[in-house]
Amino acid sequence: MPISLTSLNTFGLNQHCDSLVEVTNKDELIKTSLMLYQQQQSMLILGGGSNVVFTDDFQGTVVKVSTKGITINEVDDYYYLTIQAGENWHQLVEYCLTKHIYGLENMALIPGTVGAAPIQNIGAYGVEFNRFCHKIEFLQLDTGDLVHYDNQQCEFGYRESIFKQQLKNLAVITEVTLKLPKKWEPVVNYGPLQHFDAMDVTAQQVFDCVCHVRQSKLPDPKVLGNVGSFFKNPVVSVVDYHSLKNRYEDLVGYRQVDDHYKLAAGWLIEHAGLKGINIGGAAVHQDQALVLVNLGQATGDQVCQLAKHIIQTVFDKFAVTLQPEPRIMGSVGEIEVK
Repeated sequence: MPISLTSLNTFGLNQHCDSLVEVTNKDELIKTSLMLYQQQQSMLILGGGSNVVFTDDFQGTVVKVSTKGITINEVDDYYYLTIQAGENWHQLVEYCLTKHIYGLENMALIPGTVGAAPIQNIGAYGVEFNRFCHKIEFLQLDTGDLVHYDNQQCEFGYRESIFKQQLKNLAVITEVTLKLPKKWEPVVNYGPLQHFDAMDVTAQQVFDCVCHVRQSKLPDPKVLGNVGSFFKNPVVSVVDYHSLKNRYEDLVGYRQVDDHYKLAAGWLIEHAGLKGINIGGAAVHQDQALVLVNLGQATGDQVCQLAKHIIQTVFDKFAVTLQPEPRIMGSVGEIEVK
């Protein structure tokens, strides 16, 4: 009998899978994933369900990762935290604060699990996951080996990693080790954090501010289904940035280290006149244009139709191409927005 996935995806999309297995320890995760792979069954490794859009019933097995455990080792200048893949990311940030281990506070309230964090190289308010990544442990499905990659081997980029490229569908992340310096250096040069004095601010104040801003801007998925930011902030050349800036004085962009600019996708969507529009039950949130929401009975196809309309409209107006952040899942695996 098909099993509902509605409660397992934060968009609240009404899709099903053939079978569901919840794993609660690393050995179960490895054993189950390897068995399904060797049996050539369609398999989806699912964490918090906050970065996936189901467009169809999944014709295979969903492996719900609920592995738990955090260990801390410290040396003179650093804390090393080894975290199981199923731990909740925001709860990890809160845990670190209680232990006076700082650095992750800018990434508070990012939904999802720790195991998903390196795949997407999650980030917010000037800090990305790779800043503190020491080592990733993963099961390589085609060899059956448990492999460890250091930061450089993960090939992190903006919302990118080797796990989305060469190792896509071949790696099941089992645990993550973070390296956090004991000497904390606040990052307060981004958006709403800029009013803080870096010499005087506390990690708790940064955490509180980030939580306040995110809660005021992003709808609660329990009320309005969503996956948070639906599009990546596009990166453009200096020439393209200045060309756009000449036409749109209030364009929001942030200079990058490689002489490119990261544009605010939400600004582009809003100024393309798309805030609040809907296709069926899928809509652009009326307060935050970067978020697509489920008004109640949205389908994955409607979400994709809306995303495609946004991409085309923004390109027609600004000649900038938006890319979706979440994984779009079809009946047997990941697909492109169509």
